[in-house]
Amino acid sequence: MNTLIKRAQEGDADAFTRLMQAQMQNMYKTARALLSNDEDVADAIADTILVCWEKMGQLKKPQFFRTWMTRILINKCNDILRKKKDVYYTDELEEEAVTYEGDYDNVEWLEAMNSLDEKYRMIMMLHYVHGFKAAEISSMLHIPASTVRTRLLRGRNQMALIYDM
Repeated sequence: MNTLIKRAQEGDADAFTRLMQAQMQNMYKTARALLSNDEDVADAIADTILVCWEKMGQLKKPQFFRTWMTRILINKCNDILRKKKDVYYTDELEEEAVTYEGDYDNVEWLEAMNSLDEKYRMIMMLHYVHGFKAAEISSMLHIPASTVRTRLLRGRNQMALIYDM
């Protein structure tokens, strides 16, 4: 992985493409935890890939690539959420039927995650799905590590309440 990162920093487009493909599932899960539809997720991922390509030379330590990339992705998701808050609909839209074509084993878990408060959902996703430690999440989200640990605890408590129902 470090070899790919170094080659990508030197401008190797093939290495960068392989690097992004290896991170695609992680990026999707992270963006999906924040955004409600796949179109916004795709936009956030595309914007993240573009920024990563443009700023790859600014990455100082290759071992922090995932943290750096995830921070960019979270910022792009937050940009999309901010823009959506500014949009006002004047006409009612017809509801479309929602179909789920993915793995049905994860539906219950995704519904439980989506029912968590926003501030807990992202931290739970970064910790339990992506395996980031509290200190890494702290630096990504620019919040104290103690806040991360508290939100993990509260998120687990909310999840327990959801599953006890």
